[in-house]
Amino acid sequence: MCPENSILSIRNVSKEWPGVLALDNISLDFKKGEVHAIMGENGAGKSTLMKIIAGSFWPDKGRIVFEGKEYFHFDPKQAIELGISIIYQEFNLISELNVAENIFLGIKQGNRFFINKKDLYKNALELIDELGVELDPKEIISNLSPAYQQVVEILRSISRNVKLLIMDEPTASLTKTETSKLFELIQKLKAKGVTILYISHRLEEVFEISDRITVLRDGCLIATQNTSDISDNELVRLMVGRDLSNMYPNKEYSRQDKEILKITDLSQGTNLHNISFNAYKGEILGIGGLVGAGRTEMARCIFGADNFDNGTIQKNGVKLELKSPEDAIKAGIAYIAEDRKQHGVLLHMTVAENITLAVLKKISRLLFIDKKAENKIVSEYIQKLDIKTPFSSQSVKNLSGGNQQKVVIAKLLATESDVIILDEPTRGIDVGTKHEIYEAMNTLAKEGKVIIMISSDMLELLGVSDRVLVMRNGAIAGELSKNELSEEKVISLASGLTS
Repeated sequence: MCPENSILSIRNVSKEWPGVLALDNISLDFKKGEVHAIMGENGAGKSTLMKIIAGSFWPDKGRIVFEGKEYFHFDPKQAIELGISIIYQEFNLISELNVAENIFLGIKQGNRFFINKKDLYKNALELIDELGVELDPKEIISNLSPAYQQVVEILRSISRNVKLLIMDEPTASLTKTETSKLFELIQKLKAKGVTILYISHRLEEVFEISDRITVLRDGCLIATQNTSDISDNELVRLMVGRDLSNMYPNKEYSRQDKEILKITDLSQGTNLHNISFNAYKGEILGIGGLVGAGRTEMARCIFGADNFDNGTIQKNGVKLELKSPEDAIKAGIAYIAEDRKQHGVLLHMTVAENITLAVLKKISRLLFIDKKAENKIVSEYIQKLDIKTPFSSQSVKNLSGGNQQKVVIAKLLATESDVIILDEPTRGIDVGTKHEIYEAMNTLAKEGKVIIMISSDMLELLGVSDRVLVMRNGAIAGELSKNELSEEKVISLASGLTS
């Protein structure tokens, strides 16, 4: 039997992939009009469960009861017709269409033969205003940043007559202000009786927005509790099966005085204006700022991925001429992009192929890859980063998000670069894997490497960095030492309240 106030009940659902039991006999109830957080490490089974609810996957066994009617499974079209909508972590937009066309894709606008563009844009503007973001409904999707593409995903989802909305890391690319607006919208949907299933690795968000929390681990249901009855430490313990009281590992050393990287008056059109800073051996240099501040543009220029108009890049006192990422890698500069699936890994290639992709020339003899050298590099980094994969020939697409990110980091480390730029390194990654990545960053810094970390996660920025540069409108708005770091100071500099 299912509780009277539940909109959705999962009963004895299991799902198995080759060699992996993704879900093991899961039974859950979701109440009407609640925000129910689904928590767990990458690979815990969260996304598999959500995709079963949304009709993308079929369970191997078990049943689903939605609004009192029992189903073994349903397809995505049927789920939408029932009032179930999902916002995936990966973008699902048509890049050639504009914002309004993506929001209402599949929804009739106008008569049978013609789209009423006036109503289309009017309806899109109403939704945009409700979310409280600055977005042109006529803007082409490919011109938008990842943050605003995520906003369009959210707008498209709520444009349907939704009864149950699944949000998979919806704020991963949003600023604090945009996140607050999203939470206001969630409260409005909740007041209308909409049930929200909310997946996030940001604990502070879960405690702010959710009514109940369910924890999954290794495909098993660990606990379901009222949010008000659980502490953050207890939640972490349930998720990872161990205590992580010190989320941000202490550095047992200080940065050295040796200057490794020097950027002087770096400018690029309207994106960057006279960027100047130094980075030192053994330092973790944080880069803060709001979305659109120019952080990624700066990183791409330093990595040779984009051209810049003026300025110089020096490493160990030598001026660099970087015409391409290959030049940067040769110079000992590596970069992990924000979007790991578009710019970080090749999903259909194996773990081994991804890790050694940037060093093929190094491990090749004529036209053949030296398998012994390849296996040595791959084994070293699988062990060093604790990449959870059954074998190195596993396709990266079959790994969890956290382990995909570890493969990206392994590929970067294989280049043996001594300047490492990480753009949102823990975006969409569980708390346990975050801790492991922070430890890896500390280890690299201890070895004398320079880590430049771009992060929109304020706690991460404060907890990991030795020093923080805050960017605003394509320029450095200010610099904060470890002793000066605070959320208020970073926000004040990023928003222009102080200089």
